[in-house]
Amino acid sequence: MMSGWAMVVIVAIIVWGVVEYAKARAGIITDEDGNEKIAPRDDGRSAAELEAARAELANLKERVKVLERIATDANSGDARERARISAEIEALRGLPVTSKEEQSE
Repeated sequence: MMSGWAMVVIVAIIVWGVVEYAKARAGIITDEDGNEKIAPRDDGRSAAELEAARAELANLKERVKVLERIATDANSGDARERARISAEIEALRGLPVTSKEEQSE
């Protein structure tokens, strides 16, 4: 039978191996100073293409944030109150306007 400490060591080694395997698949390497960084890829993309892709991704993330805000803000109590006040203002704009001169006569 295996002792409890031996099982802990074996599980730790397996977890370490799985983590190292996942890092290798993701392209993470360790430099000579021990710092982890992403390995340069040779998939035929230029630096300009990668930068354009990053900019497009940032733009899409910002658009998703705006859409999330629109979807959630339209259902809040404050938004419904603003819509009600806006509708009242628009209804009042439809009334005939009387000037002060017409009121004094």
